Amino acid sequence: MSEAEEIFQIEDSKVPVDNSLTRKLKDVAAGFVGGATQVLIGQPFDLIKIKLQTTDATSSVQVIKNVIKNEGLLAFYKGTLPPLFGVGVCVSLQFYGFHETKRQILQYTGQPSLNLWPQTYIAGAMAGVVNTPVTSPVEQLRILSQSSDKPVSMRETVAKIYKEQGVVNGLYRGFGITLLREIQAYGVWFLTYETLIQKIIDLQHYKSRDQISTPELLASGALAGNALWLLSYPLDVIKSNVQSDGFGKESKFNGSAIKATRYILAHHGFTGFWRGIVPCLLRAVPCSAGTFASVELALRLMG
Repeated sequence: MSEAEEIFQIEDSKVPVDNSLTRKLKDVAAGFVGGATQVLIGQPFDLIKIKLQTTDATSSVQVIKNVIKNEGLLAFYKGTLPPLFGVGVCVSLQFYGFHETKRQILQYTGQPSLNLWPQTYIAGAMAGVVNTPVTSPVEQLRILSQSSDKPVSMRETVAKIYKEQGVVNGLYRGFGITLLREIQAYGVWFLTYETLIQKIIDLQHYKSRDQISTPELLASGALAGNALWLLSYPLDVIKSNVQSDGFGKESKFNGSAIKATRYILAHHGFTGFWRGIVPCLLRAVPCSAGTFASVELALRLMG
């Protein structure tokens, strides 16, 4: 049985828990590969989602036309550098957090494998917890960049926010709602993916996880991505409104998720919590598929 198999096996693993530093570093490295893949695939979709969530645009087509007309084609990759590094780090933390929690649960309980529910959900939720301190400021800066119609230097944005609002109320604005979204999102993400993987192993009578084909990995990742967003999207809309809000006198919410929720209800009704869901789901298919498949294949390659 390969080390990649040891790390991902949920139902049939009988091997001792591997707590070595090498194993942990491989989790992190594979996660970074998955994160970089995710950003390069999903950045244009993400820009459309943010525009729909935070402006008066009513359709993806309208957003695309406006961006091309006012900012040019390269604007679809505006603000890519911070998430390319930041999301790489975030996905590294997600997979490390998932596997480390898995190891601790198995070590504590003495079980040979995790239960799909609730233990796999809990491990995924912990991936969201450890990821939040990084993803919160990264997404704050990305959303400010994407929701602006004018080119803004990332360095100037960081300096301005830090000078006027500091770290907690500025760079980490929206931390609480981001944490809630991450817990739910990644609990669902990992639970769905691992459930599908186990079903494939059972149905195809595979003897090991390494026998799962790349198309099967991609399909499982794609479905997991849509499950993630369908069960956490309203939290993401609230978070985007809090983080795209102006600072100081321009602020409508002052960092309050409750105020943002009331604003969305008052101006858009319950459907407001689902604005931008279509491009988000379209984005989730290739992004989540690419992330899981690239992580699995990277772990197989590293052994």
